[in-house]
Amino acid sequence: MTGSHPLFQLYLSRLREFYRQPARIFWVYGFPTVLAVGLGLAFRSGQVEPVQVDLVRSEDSHSLRLKQTLEDYALHHPRDKPGLVLKELPREEALNRLRTGKTPLVVEADTGDQIRYHYDLTRPEAVAARGAIDDLFQEAAGRKNAIETHDVLITEKGSRYIDFLIPGLIGLNTMGGGLWGIGFLLVNFRIAKLLKCFVATPMPRRDFLLALLGARLTFLIPDLTVLLLLGRFCFDMPIRGNLFLVVVIDVLGALAFAGIGLLVASRAQTTETVSGLMNLVMLPMWLLSGVFFSSERFPAVAQPVIQALPLTQLITALRQVILEGAGWFDVYPSLLILLVWSVLTFVLALRIFRWT
Repeated sequence: MTGSHPLFQLYLSRLREFYRQPARIFWVYGFPTVLAVGLGLAFRSGQVEPVQVDLVRSEDSHSLRLKQTLEDYALHHPRDKPGLVLKELPREEALNRLRTGKTPLVVEADTGDQIRYHYDLTRPEAVAARGAIDDLFQEAAGRKNAIETHDVLITEKGSRYIDFLIPGLIGLNTMGGGLWGIGFLLVNFRIAKLLKCFVATPMPRRDFLLALLGARLTFLIPDLTVLLLLGRFCFDMPIRGNLFLVVVIDVLGALAFAGIGLLVASRAQTTETVSGLMNLVMLPMWLLSGVFFSSERFPAVAQPVIQALPLTQLITALRQVILEGAGWFDVYPSLLILLVWSVLTFVLALRIFRWT
């Protein structure tokens, strides 16, 4: 009977263990949702962030003109241009705010009606602030643009940052669930001597590991559903592709990371060891796989390694299907790479797994 089969009973025990621990439910379902909401609100379409600038306080006429120009702009800036947050401070206080990262730009009136800008060239917001403020001063001084320009703002659904972000968060959570939800669990079993109890039974090692994988896949679908619904109904993210294909991609990704979790935990004896190994596996993919920004920003020499990472392929395939409406043929290379990761890691884990 299926109900009495050891594999089915192991699967049920894993489900019970999960829902009886509210903390795990939060980290699997609650945390990704909170993260998506927070980042979505931060990067959803809306008004342009205001430019922050500190003006060195001085009573000379040049400094007063600069102050007047900035204050006029702050009060009457065009709706299609960023606002201005202005602070007038003593020189040392303004420069200290710059050194401590509290402001990106300090403006100081210099001799001969010149202007001195203090900023860090490596900070993009500082460079942008410097350009915006300098344009403002130049126009106030009478400079005329030789060529008329028009700004075309990108607001189309599917091309916004929040649309880019949601598939990345789905992939990130799939990775975390596979690695921590399986790898960390195995090590806890080993520390608590539960694996010794399992090995004393006639249960095949294969059934034990398959039960862990099956439970992880069961938790995956609600997790995916929550994030897709959040993107669709809270942030109006389009879903242009086949939902069944989205599920297949996420399941393959979950299998790949579950296999990696099994492999990492196959010999680890302590939580410190498995935590270190997990971070060693996860951190490069956090940085390189394009969760928060495109992986194409990295040098071409690194691209073969980046494209071989399972998280890169998972996120790439999800974005292609969700945002571009890609089909099976378009994403089959990603599916193939995820399948290879799934099979190889599970086979290796099965060979080297130790009960004690």
